[in-house]
Amino acid sequence: MPKVVFFTDLDSELHPLLTQHAPSDYTVEVAESKTPVSEKISLVVDADAIILFPSRIEEEVLRWAKNLKHIQLVSAGFEHMDLELCKELGLTLSNNGGANSIDVAEQTMALILGIYRRLIDLDADVRNDRWFAMETGKTTYTIWNKTVGLIGLGNIGKRVARLLKPFDCELIYSDAYRATPEVEAELAITHVSLPELLERADIVSLHVPINDETRHMISTEQLAAMKSNAIIINTCRGGVIDEGALTKALQDNQIAFAGLDVLEQEPPSPANPLLRLNNVLLTPHAAGITRDTWDRRGGFVFGNIQRALSGQTPEALIE
Repeated sequence: MPKVVFFTDLDSELHPLLTQHAPSDYTVEVAESKTPVSEKISLVVDADAIILFPSRIEEEVLRWAKNLKHIQLVSAGFEHMDLELCKELGLTLSNNGGANSIDVAEQTMALILGIYRRLIDLDADVRNDRWFAMETGKTTYTIWNKTVGLIGLGNIGKRVARLLKPFDCELIYSDAYRATPEVEAELAITHVSLPELLERADIVSLHVPINDETRHMISTEQLAAMKSNAIIINTCRGGVIDEGALTKALQDNQIAFAGLDVLEQEPPSPANPLLRLNNVLLTPHAAGITRDTWDRRGGFVFGNIQRALSGQTPEALIE
């Protein structure tokens, strides 16, 4: 009977939305991520698989898990995992395989529309007896007829492209790994270099993992290449954008607006100047977190653990 241990910070009300997908012959134990290391060791010493949300686990715990075969992340990000240790111990490691791509893509659209239609400002006007105080004919915009540049065309980038198609905008993308001609045709999207994307796009949206190649990939030079009326959306990782350079670009109106679900420091310091700018729309790294996401994630998580424990190659492997 396979044993799976799920370490998580999730509210206990949400646990069953994931664990309901466990096969009937599995034993599943759920423990808080902040459980002391000694107790974690006692839980995993005979475990066949571990599920993590958030994606962190102590080295000592893994070294004691002698029966462990697979580590399954509930999140897409894996920057806090020790990949070399996993290789040393012969463990397979997978992320969520894009199970949260729907949620992140919809949040991307919400940020774009929230900025373009000035939703926060209009709501405040109505609540404060300033009915139609804003001249929306001067200050709001449509996605229609705009050029949208997606940096990264993975699971989330593709879903954003699909959501944007009905808006009748021009879609371009930059990615180190170009999509197949069939995918480009299906999405009606054109591959361009990053400099060309930044120069042409009215809306720039980031969908890349954080690594040595992508950290601060958007900095002073890249922001200077953008249109002065362009907006930038980040729902991937804060470190992809050089926050100091972005702050200056927004203060100087070098670009028009930023929609940020992620920041370099989370939560941010109260002194972070981005918090005082009126051309930034902020959310607290919540793009992938909806009530509906857990059922989808749980289905993938336990399906992938079954693959790993039955000798098949797991999906969404991180190597």
